[in-house]
Amino acid sequence: MMSNLFSIFDPSTNILNLSLNWLSTFLGLLFLPYSFWFIPNRHFFVWKFILFKLHNEFKTLLKNNYFQGSTFIFISLFSFIFFNNFLGLFPYIFTSTSHLSLSLSISLPLWLSFMLYGWINNYQHMFIHMIPQGTPSILMPFMVLIETISNIIRPGTLAVRLTANMIAGHLLMTLLSNMGSILPSYLIMFLIFTQILLLILESAVAVIQSYVIAILSTLYSSEVN
Repeated sequence: MMSNLFSIFDPSTNILNLSLNWLSTFLGLLFLPYSFWFIPNRHFFVWKFILFKLHNEFKTLLKNNYFQGSTFIFISLFSFIFFNNFLGLFPYIFTSTSHLSLSLSISLPLWLSFMLYGWINNYQHMFIHMIPQGTPSILMPFMVLIETISNIIRPGTLAVRLTANMIAGHLLMTLLSNMGSILPSYLIMFLIFTQILLLILESAVAVIQSYVIAILSTLYSSEVN
């Protein structure tokens, strides 16, 4: 049994004093260029269909902000998080998206670029967005304060949502697997069946979280203009 339950998320494992765990972040890139070297197969067409559907959805969400190629950043964000979440379900592969250092590194620059673009190019719209239409005059200062706080914490909520969901499922699977050594033999099959169900659930969470991050980022960008 592990001395520390959170050791599965420890990024400090090293070989020859080199921290190699974070290299798992780039494993997903190995899946991307295969379409350029092989004859297109069913996996390629399925992935192309998914990206095409995402492109249409992001294009609809962006509305007047859409221009040719503007959905690529959100499709790339979805692909990057999806591959990292999914690969983290395999044994001995470090889940980099379970750390705030990575999730904040994604959400904070993205949100900051949206804010800088909005306040520099269209500050009147940004001010108007802080006060919902029909707000009484006496409540306007409070609404500005509330909207400002909710806007500032957006990158934090994006990062914490992704990190918390990835940590929760991994911890639950680890706790159940550690019970295998103390359970009687007739309960082992039930434990294996439960682990399989949890693995399916975590696979769904990996897809859903990458989709949620991409959708929310698209919605935040559509508000700046």
